[in-house]
Amino acid sequence: MTSSCTTACADKLNLIYFSPTSTTRRIVEQIAAGLKIDTVETCDLTHRPDGINACLSDGIAIIGVPVYAGRVPEVCLQRLQGLSAVDVPAIIVVLYGNREFEDALVELRDVVTQKGFKVIAAGAFIGEHSYSTAQQPIAANRPDQADLQQAFAFGEAIAQQLRDGIATLPGIPGNLPYKERPPLGGIAPETDPQRCTLCGACARACPTTVITVQQTVITDAARCILCCACTRSCPTQARFVNHPMVTARREMLVQNYSARKQPSRFF
Repeated sequence: MTSSCTTACADKLNLIYFSPTSTTRRIVEQIAAGLKIDTVETCDLTHRPDGINACLSDGIAIIGVPVYAGRVPEVCLQRLQGLSAVDVPAIIVVLYGNREFEDALVELRDVVTQKGFKVIAAGAFIGEHSYSTAQQPIAANRPDQADLQQAFAFGEAIAQQLRDGIATLPGIPGNLPYKERPPLGGIAPETDPQRCTLCGACARACPTTVITVQQTVITDAARCILCCACTRSCPTQARFVNHPMVTARREMLVQNYSARKQPSRFF
């Protein structure tokens, strides 16, 4: 399926993403840089609990989200609820932790299509897994320079398609119905009181505002999405996840998914 895309489409770029640990943000920004569009409007949904309320009618959109257990996180779906479009071309991006992106990309395609976007390109990139630690790294320091270069080149290739006036709806791997979403809640990072200085960096980093810093650090585990942004942001490494389920999962990932995976691009 093809759709006509005039050069007017490339006058404005809408950059929309959810990125607790900045990995998704870094990829979508590089794709945007490769497109070389001067006017860019950014909507970072990470710390916007009310999400976005907008109907787009011009320009191009890049929509990026992380992958949680092979699906688009429910928090992302909630924050995208108020977004709609009128035949706006969209580049969709998911970022996963070197295991599999499974049904996340096809799910994101379906979500944005239902909202009135026309998907013209899609990409699945790799970022450091939220369970990664210095002792048990999983895709450590990714996206790295090679990933960012591929994201930039992806943007350049899409820009060429737009200049040529033709954009193709890409085939995207994934299953229908989507895989079952595992339940979240009940597990959260802990705080080492010997290391903690009560600086509040963890609370500021949390995208779901489940951390309260008073005389101690209190975490509402029932609402935690285990993005581990708090563990990344803590300047004294006082935040950690040692729950048995996470520990077992981390060991499995290190054993089976340490080999470097490459980004997948569809356009």
